[in-house]
Amino acid sequence: MRWTSKEIDVYLSAKEYIDTVFITLVPISIHSELKQTVSMGEFSSILTNEVERQLHGRTLVIPPFTYFKNESHDEKFQKLFQWIKEIKDNGFRYVFLFTSDNEWKLIEDKLDATLIWLPAIPLEHMDDKYKSEILHDQTKQILQIVTNQWQNET
Repeated sequence: MRWTSKEIDVYLSAKEYIDTVFITLVPISIHSELKQTVSMGEFSSILTNEVERQLHGRTLVIPPFTYFKNESHDEKFQKLFQWIKEIKDNGFRYVFLFTSDNEWKLIEDKLDATLIWLPAIPLEHMDDKYKSEILHDQTKQILQIVTNQWQNET
């Protein structure tokens, strides 16, 4: 389910069945590497939404965790830790983080969540058929990660 009034109503009526949260980690940079930074957030967001669409009914996509690329590592890591703690403290069993920013790989083992890192693929100049194939392949791989996590912990 997405973070909309209509879908939150559905969540509230069935929240005992929804145990998984998806968070897109979206970097922001206004001055340096602007295009690359935007591409990372865009690609991760597209994949998060596609995976949610396929797993609708068991997952909730919350608004993206945004941070400035030039923010200190410690500062952004601490904020993310707070987000994950709040989510887990409120009954969600699984938290998946989607990103194309490889900085998060540095602390992956410290997270109480599953990090799904995918290199950003610039989609803007691709023909629609090829873009669709890439997104389908990436989504299929992510679905496998999510379902394996569910199966291994049940």
